[in-house]
Amino acid sequence: MLLLAFDTATPAVTAAICEAGADTDVRVLAETSSEDARRHGELLSPGIAAVAERAGVALTDLTDIAVGIGPGPYTGLRVGLATAHALAEALDLSCHGVATLDALAFASGRSGPFIATSDARRKEVFWARYDDALTRVGEIAVARPDHIDTAGLPVIGHGAWLYPVAFGQEPDTAAPLYPTAAALGEVAARRLRAGGHLPAPRPIYLRRPDAQVPAAPKRVRQWQA
Repeated sequence: MLLLAFDTATPAVTAAICEAGADTDVRVLAETSSEDARRHGELLSPGIAAVAERAGVALTDLTDIAVGIGPGPYTGLRVGLATAHALAEALDLSCHGVATLDALAFASGRSGPFIATSDARRKEVFWARYDDALTRVGEIAVARPDHIDTAGLPVIGHGAWLYPVAFGQEPDTAAPLYPTAAALGEVAARRLRAGGHLPAPRPIYLRRPDAQVPAAPKRVRQWQA
């Protein structure tokens, strides 16, 4: 399995090429990451080209694509998903989704329980509990930091870095702040090799969109003299 992985659901634009053999071992051939919340569309394609060149592979050599499905801000998230669908269609590849927080959790390498977070804006965070770096407990949710019962667990990710007082810990204990494509690719490859299920490459949305269909205009009675 030769897998291209990337994620754009956070300010980090990250891409990697991973190789998985018959066993569960996954080798990262090349990876790159840049942090710029406003340039996902500009950075992703060059990043993919760069990791392919460093890995010494052509895109036509790939067997699978894994893409971060969020949750995350709409614009950045859609850049990654649109790119994944376009590449999968053009190269006739299988395309798989990986929750961005699952990649962040795996990148932490933690062996005990913790909470992973990312910035949801509007003074909220996306969050989920994990028993360890590979095992999520329950669904991903969105909430204000001070409304989350951490039960004293350590909290990692950009959300924890942004709201250290609410989570009762120092900002420098929140690392890693963002997922890596290497972690995302390894999560995907491990699950696929084990015969596990990966979600479809569709975005995780936890809020209603800001844009709404306008309501019908109010009827106004004409004034008559």
